[in-house]
Amino acid sequence: MLKSTRELLKSLNVNPENGSICTGTQWVTSTNTETINVHSPVDGSELGKVIYASESDYETVILKAQKAAEYWKTVPAPERGSIVRQYGIKLRAHKKELGKLVSLEMGKSYQEGLGEVQEMIDICDFAVGLSRQLYGLTMHSERPNHRMYEQWHPIGIVGIISAFNFPVAVWAWNSMIATVCGDVCVWKPSEKTPLTAIACHRLLESVITENKLPEGIFNLVIGNYKIGESLAKDKRIPMVSATGSTRMGKKVSEVVGARLGSSLLELGGNNAVIISEHANLDNALIAAVFGCVGTAGQRCTSTRRLLIHESIFETFKTKLVNAYGQLSIGNPLDENNHVGPLIDEDAVNAFTNAVEAVKNEGGEVLTGGEVLSGEGYESGCYVKPCIATAKNHFNIVQEETFGPIVYLIPYQTLDEAIQLQNDVKQGLSSAIFTDNIQEAERFLSAAGSDCGIANVNIGTSGAEIGGAFGGEKETGGGRESGSDAWKKYMRRQTNTINYGTDLPLAQGIKFDL
Repeated sequence: MLKSTRELLKSLNVNPENGSICTGTQWVTSTNTETINVHSPVDGSELGKVIYASESDYETVILKAQKAAEYWKTVPAPERGSIVRQYGIKLRAHKKELGKLVSLEMGKSYQEGLGEVQEMIDICDFAVGLSRQLYGLTMHSERPNHRMYEQWHPIGIVGIISAFNFPVAVWAWNSMIATVCGDVCVWKPSEKTPLTAIACHRLLESVITENKLPEGIFNLVIGNYKIGESLAKDKRIPMVSATGSTRMGKKVSEVVGARLGSSLLELGGNNAVIISEHANLDNALIAAVFGCVGTAGQRCTSTRRLLIHESIFETFKTKLVNAYGQLSIGNPLDENNHVGPLIDEDAVNAFTNAVEAVKNEGGEVLTGGEVLSGEGYESGCYVKPCIATAKNHFNIVQEETFGPIVYLIPYQTLDEAIQLQNDVKQGLSSAIFTDNIQEAERFLSAAGSDCGIANVNIGTSGAEIGGAFGGEKETGGGRESGSDAWKKYMRRQTNTINYGTDLPLAQGIKFDL
């Protein structure tokens, strides 16, 4: 391990050998003998070894969480918000170090790593305000001398299964909102990015200690898919939030649904940008390039398809290929580079397989598609972003490839473009670039995009925390982060109070004795 890496981990108080299971401030070294060697996709260096949690470790955590939930739901929401506020302050103080660790462990650029930590800070701010706005409604009763209203209560334990591509932000989206709602959280991070998870919980320790909170409000369990399966099956966990592939999400939904639990799913995306003949092509180009190659195409909101009006198809294609020729690929900690590595060898293989598949189906690779080697690319995880022409019905186009490959598809009319946009199994993010107001409004109408996110003159990638984030169809239907997504973490209760002296029944029913 490089000296600078050791110093970075030390600055965040990350020592994997101290334990992989945390119930607040108590770190437990698992009795399990199964370990994982954490390697950086940046240079292939080993960052550390982490011991997987065993089933008995998992049980220890859940018992602590159950006990903590009974206490936490009685704490006033603004006080719960104060804890989140203090954590946001810790994140601000360690933004650079945590952002650098995100970049080192996951492979995204340092600027994107900083941006991810800023998302955590922003959701803390949002959650603090939310802690004083967990509103219910008051309704008029049909019965005299009766009052009706609804209120929201904590649900208990929230299980969080997060993915490698946003190793800390998505946990914060869930946990900070759940915390102010009065829930306790059990987090299973991706086994590909456990060190950032440990760092997040290390930053929580002082907040927990300073406020004399009991163990079990914030819980971390590092393990493989078996821990995820335990979360999904556990009847003591009323809601499981899972981020990952559609394949994984279907399994979680099936298992949680079988016990009539609730799941919040954020799954795959196959996102398209429609580029109209009325578009500002300079802005469309910037959005397309970032959407296609940002995080090396490993965002669920990454742009996978560009639907380009036939009148500007050749012009925009040339602009895009030229822009790709200016991309700098290399160490993501070097701020001069635009594109970092893919997460691992499996991701590289999926990318190269997609490149071959689109050629086999009749598409043309215009640029990129190669695996890079030599000095600076020793990890074997660096690839050259690919642009290919294709048709929307190609099998490979219908699937999500988690890497920097984009398919260019011409269209003639806006109705055709919208149909192409919607004609995939996923429904996460979508966008149109046009200065024509009729086109923009048509795209946003009920007859337009069928995605959970629909943007005008903004790309598919990147979302503010103030809006609810999520998608439809095989994206899972979940909503996280802003707006009223908080309601998923609470249970609704309708209350009716009779303050009169008799007992009238609803619907005018008479029941005289």
